[in-house]
Amino acid sequence: MGDAAETRATLRAIFDAAVRAAHPSDCLPSYLPEPPANGRVIILAAGKAAASMTAAAERFYMDERGLDDSRLTGLAVTRIGYAEPTHAVEVVEAGHPLPDEAGLAAARRTLALAQEAGPNDVVLALISGGGSANWIAPAGALTLAEKQGLTRALLRSGANIGEINTLRKRLSLMKGGRLARLAAPARLVTLAISDVPGDDPSTIASGPTVPDPTTMADARAVVAKYKLELPQAARALLDDDANETPKAGDPAFERAEFHIVATPAKSLEAAAEAARAAGYDPIPLGADLEGEAREVAAEHAAMARRLKAEGRRVALLSGGELTVTIKGDGRGGPNQEYALALALALDGEPGIAALAGDTDGTDGGAGKADDPAGAVVDATTLARAREAGLEPAAFLANNDSTGFFEKLGDLLKPGPTRTNVNDLRVILVG
Repeated sequence: MGDAAETRATLRAIFDAAVRAAHPSDCLPSYLPEPPANGRVIILAAGKAAASMTAAAERFYMDERGLDDSRLTGLAVTRIGYAEPTHAVEVVEAGHPLPDEAGLAAARRTLALAQEAGPNDVVLALISGGGSANWIAPAGALTLAEKQGLTRALLRSGANIGEINTLRKRLSLMKGGRLARLAAPARLVTLAISDVPGDDPSTIASGPTVPDPTTMADARAVVAKYKLELPQAARALLDDDANETPKAGDPAFERAEFHIVATPAKSLEAAAEAARAAGYDPIPLGADLEGEAREVAAEHAAMARRLKAEGRRVALLSGGELTVTIKGDGRGGPNQEYALALALALDGEPGIAALAGDTDGTDGGAGKADDPAGAVVDATTLARAREAGLEPAAFLANNDSTGFFEKLGDLLKPGPTRTNVNDLRVILVG
């Protein structure tokens, strides 16, 4: 194996280590509550890890605790392509990032299951990134088509995930603690895989089971900041102060508890261990980076160049969720755009290679299970592109990072990972 191939294999091994640390089969079982003495366990799951979390919970309750399947029920909603076999709990695949009719129907069934829970039951909410799109239950007169249009506008606006969720909570029957109101008086245990900066429970899947610290005024400010055009039904919901979400101290949370079972920071630690094992000195830059993908890439390229000039052999590691302000009509996502901008900033600098990928297995894209998760770059990227007649800067200007890396064969395509702790960026220097 040549040096370039070895380096790429090392990059992929570091990425895989981060994903493994967040897979439910490893991180979930120790957090699962014991089954109730008389009641049922009602699993309500949503997000990219919903099926894998549900399967792990079923193994715990049915195989290890011997719980009869008559006392285990529920529904899991996950992204298309992210299902896996379960026994007692049905798994539904639905659209992401754009919600669809399958998600709408599943959300209605989830609301009904929560409402029928009694005081002897345990409602086990298993949530992960993607849950906001999978649990789609428009409030008021808002239609699915209008919600889809608003989601598209938000994704194109450059708004960060916190701002997007602040608005989503006002337009939903589920988000922002509303699901907790429906589940009461049952005991409610939420186990979450975090994909958000700071691991804020109110932001993961838009916080359906926890108090909402944001306000109606915050949501209106997001609309004003990004000059969003709202349908009349959405405007009516934002104009109605009675539509505010439940806050801390609300009776809905008296029997509710919340635990995070996997975080970006834990996965970054696993990546650091893998980098160290490969002979690199890990330098964590933070698990919660935010910002415009191409701007962060320029900063990281400058840092990598400085470290190389010092003769260091290091792995620069970072997590978080970067954003892309879309001005072109190409295909891509934050990780691929970061990788393309990084390649341009490094300008073929020898001895530096990088991988940027989303731990859920898909980065932007059209919502298909085989969408790329990111891309790999090295000292040969720009030279190979120009030999093929490609102009990297033009692809970047058109936000067409997928098109660029697809032509080079440098897309990262692990397929659905069935977890999600946001992005992982690895730059190997030396």
